[in-house]
Amino acid sequence: MEAIFRNTSTVDWITLLLFGSLLFIVVAKSLFYSRFLNFVILPFNNKYVFMYNKKEKLMSWFHVFFTFFQIINFSLFIFLTSRIILLQGDGSYPFMYPIILGGLVLFILVKIFLQLGNGIIFGVNKVIGELIFKKLSYLNHSSMVMFLANVVLVYVIKDSKVVVYLSIFLILLINAIGWITVLKNHQKFITGNFFYFILYLCALEIAPFIIIGSYLKD
Repeated sequence: MEAIFRNTSTVDWITLLLFGSLLFIVVAKSLFYSRFLNFVILPFNNKYVFMYNKKEKLMSWFHVFFTFFQIINFSLFIFLTSRIILLQGDGSYPFMYPIILGGLVLFILVKIFLQLGNGIIFGVNKVIGELIFKKLSYLNHSSMVMFLANVVLVYVIKDSKVVVYLSIFLILLINAIGWITVLKNHQKFITGNFFYFILYLCALEIAPFIIIGSYLKD
C-alpha cells in the first residue's frame, strides 16, 4: 500500500476568522452573563438599552467584544455576498477580505467621530452618544445573523442567494427595529431640533450609503 501525501499546510482562513470571532462572544457571555441574556432579546425587549445606556456606553468591555465580533463577521458577510451576488471571481481570494475589513473599520470610525463632532458643535453630545450606543447595539445584535449566515454560506449551503437575501432582510429588520426604538425614545428631542435632525440624517446616515452604492454600481 502506497502512502498518500496530504497537504496540511493550507489553513482555512475563514474557519479561523469565524472561530476567532466566536471567542469574543464566549468571553463576553462568560464575563457579563446577565447582560448577555438581556442583549440576546434586544429586538423584542429594549430593556438592554435602558439598563446600560446611561452607564459605560461605548467603552464597556461587553460592547467592545461584540463590536469586534460584528466587524469581523460584517466584513466577511460583505466578502461572501459580493462573490455570490456580484459574481466576482476568486482571483483576489482571500486578499480582498483585509481590504473590506479595513474599509469597514475606517467607515465606522469616521462616521462615529463625525457624529460625536456634530454633537459637540450643536451642544447635544450626550444625546448623540446615546444614539450611537443604541444604533451600534442593534448593529452588534444583527452580527449574530451575519455569523450564522457566514457559517451556512461556507459550510452548509455554499453560494446560496436565498441565504444571502434572507440574511440581509433579517439584518435590515433588526436595525429598522432599532431605528424605530431610537426615534420613539427621542421624540421630544427630534421635534425640538427637527432641522438639525434632518441635517444629521441626510449627512451622516443616508449620504454615506448613497456614495457607497454609487461606487459599487460603477
